[in-house]
Amino acid sequence: MDWPHDPDGEQGSEGGRKYGHAVLAKKIDEEEDFPLSATEYVEQYGDHPVRIDFETVVSVEEIFESVETEEFDDFVEFHQELGRVMRENGYWFYEGAAQFVGGDA
Repeated sequence: MDWPHDPDGEQGSEGGRKYGHAVLAKKIDEEEDFPLSATEYVEQYGDHPVRIDFETVVSVEEIFESVETEEFDDFVEFHQELGRVMRENGYWFYEGAAQFVGGDA
């Protein structure tokens, strides 16, 4: 795909290797951007690349296709919904994530 910037370049990885959820979160200013509209977020960043793993890159828009929340009140709500969506759609490859989801330790 033709991305607006290289997912592994400075703009895509912010000087270091950032994957998945971190790429989505870095586009937000916790103090300034809430409440945050999912529609406006996708309008602004929808065509941006998100590296999921060493061989997979998807668009912000593709990840947001399964987001059910239209407006996020705070950063925690944003993280929770995006984490849920990414796990349910196979975009979450963090080993050990299951121990933090659903209270199972």
